[in-house]
Amino acid sequence: MKPLKNDLKPRPPESPGAGATLDQWLSWLESIHPVEIDLGLDRVLVVLRRLFRKKPTARIITVAGTNGKGSTVAALEVLLATAGRRAGAYTSPHLHKYNERIRIDGQNISDADLISAFEKVEAARGSETLTYFEFGTLAGFVALSESGVQDWILEVGLGGRLDAVNVIDPDLAIITSIDIDHVAFLGDNREVIGFEKAGILRPGIPAVLADMDPPRSVLQQAAAQKVAMSRVGQDYTIQETKTDSGESIVSLHVQQNSLRLPPGPLPVQSMAAAVIALRTLEPQVEPAVIEAALNRVKAPGRFERLERDPDLYVDVGHNPHAANWLCKRLQAIKSTGRKVYAVYAALADKDVAGVVDAMAPVVDGWYLAGLDVPRGLDPDRLRERINTRAEFSIRDSVAGAIVAAKADATANDIIIVFGSFFTVAEARSLFI
Repeated sequence: MKPLKNDLKPRPPESPGAGATLDQWLSWLESIHPVEIDLGLDRVLVVLRRLFRKKPTARIITVAGTNGKGSTVAALEVLLATAGRRAGAYTSPHLHKYNERIRIDGQNISDADLISAFEKVEAARGSETLTYFEFGTLAGFVALSESGVQDWILEVGLGGRLDAVNVIDPDLAIITSIDIDHVAFLGDNREVIGFEKAGILRPGIPAVLADMDPPRSVLQQAAAQKVAMSRVGQDYTIQETKTDSGESIVSLHVQQNSLRLPPGPLPVQSMAAAVIALRTLEPQVEPAVIEAALNRVKAPGRFERLERDPDLYVDVGHNPHAANWLCKRLQAIKSTGRKVYAVYAALADKDVAGVVDAMAPVVDGWYLAGLDVPRGLDPDRLRERINTRAEFSIRDSVAGAIVAAKADATANDIIIVFGSFFTVAEARSLFI
């Protein structure tokens, strides 16, 4: 008698099929691969070749980095439009709706066009398994291709070398910053992480490096591949000065030209990287036109003010590097007698102690909140992982923590809500 076969792999669920809603497609995408993150390009490349017989004709701009990617993408969208180009963007994660991940001419993709892209990826997938992110990335490529935009701006999800976005060769690469995050997947030091980020570079293509102190691993890969690198501090510089009235003026200097960058709310390093990328691709655009365009750039969730009296800001920063930037940004607007109250909620795989230490110099009062999502930390566990002896107010939700902070703050104070895309999404839903 033959033994029963108990080791057969369970069959993945059937795709939603014709007439399915976007929510049904997204729920299905969460169930089709055994793990959430499965770095590697082999499976994605197989499906890509079925979808595209050759590289898309659009110009590809790939953006990697630990922080600042979203701001760089947002700036490039506006700058390329100013240059008369039609641009589309693929980013992740989203704040409120999945449609935010794919933008065509600055507008979120419609449900119908997104579902159509999902259907085409599923038809091409065959027996290949794809993660939620990989499937969505390929759908982004399909949607951008069908839109007819001239430029694709692609934001790397995690790392660079093995990220699904890297399956397409870029015509220009941008590395915004390199620091420690996603340790389980990328490593625990900047040299190793830099190697992963530099995986988006290609031989001979132009690239922008916006990190002031890049790891040797990045510079070595750029040199080995003869990358035409524009590097901050060498090929272009950013200078901040103060006027007699205390106004901050930020200038970008490149070759014999200089132009003014907005001093906030977005990172000036990201704005500068986007400008250098534009000058590489579209050198005819005048500095005055670039300056005007930069003042129109918006990136939801990036030091975004949602309310006044007291000023309430949200920021998606979730690692010590981002927290250091956020601390400096708050110090620049904090004045005598003006207190900063921080609402903080985080995911379990983040360096929460490092984040709190980075923010400690500017924060006068802390409010810890729980996140009711997978990998979300409840406020008590969050408190256990923080080293400082500062006092913390504990609340179950971001909304509850905001209420508590507003009750303690005066109209002149500042409230900052930060720590995760989930944190910011919950906060924004209360005001927008």
